[in-house]
Amino acid sequence: MPLLLLGVRVELASRRWQPPARYWPGSPLVGGRDEEAGGTWLAVHPDVPRVSCLLNARGQQAAPGSRRSRGELPLRAAADGQEALKQLHEEDGALARYDPFLLICADLSSALMLSWDGTRAALENLDQATHVITNAGHAYPPASAAPEAAEDPKARHFGPKFAAHRPGADPAATIAGAWGDWLTLAAGDGLPRTDPAAIIVRRDLPDGRVWGTTSLTLVALGPDGLRYDFQPVPADDDGGPAAWYPVALDAA
Repeated sequence: MPLLLLGVRVELASRRWQPPARYWPGSPLVGGRDEEAGGTWLAVHPDVPRVSCLLNARGQQAAPGSRRSRGELPLRAAADGQEALKQLHEEDGALARYDPFLLICADLSSALMLSWDGTRAALENLDQATHVITNAGHAYPPASAAPEAAEDPKARHFGPKFAAHRPGADPAATIAGAWGDWLTLAAGDGLPRTDPAAIIVRRDLPDGRVWGTTSLTLVALGPDGLRYDFQPVPADDDGGPAAWYPVALDAA
């Protein structure tokens, strides 16, 4: 399985969502669904296979009167491939309707990231290596890290560990057998949720709301298809691997 992806979704706990399935009529795409805006944070196209995911980024917010949901972007990228990112890169007017984001689209041949900070767009090819992308940008490996992300504590802690324990992700294996040590890392690697390096996080906001990790996704792409595993609760809430389950990819 030449391409592996761990997606960690961090959001307001009160924001309603549905677990991965086929929610979009006439589309082969599978992904979680944000109930507020109808889009997604990660989508796969099983037939290609292809995966696309989105992170909120830092920068200038879009004008409220013309703002569009960023959740439509992974759907467009998963459906149309990297050409969608290249087209968006040239559409300053269209990009201005979105708050800052990092959009990744990957298939068996390559991985491409489009970044938008509210004023400037950039495309970056992700080469064959272990990469960590956070809200600050491309944070690992150090040689390719964006200046503003180079000191990201998440990347410093987790980047070398993910690189050192690359799993086989055999589609025929159990979830534990497929992902091995990545399940331990995805569970937070023992870091407390308030640690700056933590990827399983929780913050109690001054207004009473809770912001934290709401789900985890593991995707592997191979020449014979993909595996898509999902955990709908923060990993350390229930003991870990038992909460993971394989996502159904067929139309039924």
